[in-house]
Amino acid sequence: MSYRTELEARLAKKVTKAIVDHHLIQDGDRIMVGVSGGKDSWALLQMLDVLSRRAPIKFSLVAVNVDSGYRDYKHDVIARTCEERGWEYRIEHTAIGEVIDDLLKPTETPCSLCARMRRGVLYRLADEVGATKIALGHHADDFIETLLLNLFFAGTLKAMPAKLVSDNERHVVIRPLVYAGEDEARLYAKECGLPIISCCCSVCGDLSLQRQRIKRLLTELEIEHPGVKQSMLKALGNVAPRHLLDVRLNPPAELRPLVLSLRSVREVPGPNAPA
Repeated sequence: MSYRTELEARLAKKVTKAIVDHHLIQDGDRIMVGVSGGKDSWALLQMLDVLSRRAPIKFSLVAVNVDSGYRDYKHDVIARTCEERGWEYRIEHTAIGEVIDDLLKPTETPCSLCARMRRGVLYRLADEVGATKIALGHHADDFIETLLLNLFFAGTLKAMPAKLVSDNERHVVIRPLVYAGEDEARLYAKECGLPIISCCCSVCGDLSLQRQRIKRLLTELEIEHPGVKQSMLKALGNVAPRHLLDVRLNPPAELRPLVLSLRSVREVPGPNAPA
């Protein structure tokens, strides 16, 4: 069975590589795909559906949408699309939008708090639907942007992993689009005729200025230096801990004996050294 288009074949190759590199899916897995209605989650669900019919291993899918309770959110479109394509799905209605203002800390944005609360709902739903993995639609651009956001604005050197085990070790989050670009996800969702649903939160766009600035920066860099985003993604898998300043990675008390030991080795005369 061949792929329908060149784009689908290219995306399938990247997702398959991510699955193999990071051991994202095993035989018998039941994958719960978080579907927001955006291009990325639709592209992920469609691609995993394609691979589930071609892969040498067996795994099943269930799409889950967490409705935050915002008025005019088109959860009915998500339900109808899943039904038309034969995808098992579940829509969970919540009041997240109503309680955000009461729980929001001064240092948080509604988007970050909403994401955390939605993640908690996803963990609960994973247990209820019997999922062994939770798949999210973060793509390569998300990984790179998160790296720069943390570097520039949070003072920490981190992005996100392709595979994450929750603190209680009960849930495994996977991101199979790690090698795929945002443009590929957008084009694939459009190519497949999937309906794109935007977030209905009235402040969502206003409070993502930092991320928008990072997007513009990366766009400018990619134009000036083609391949720079791919280089940054590669860097996330090519870390040199000894060349960083984190003393947890390079404890000074441990490094000093090592340096002294190396120095003494260098100072020991060799067998052919002059007397």
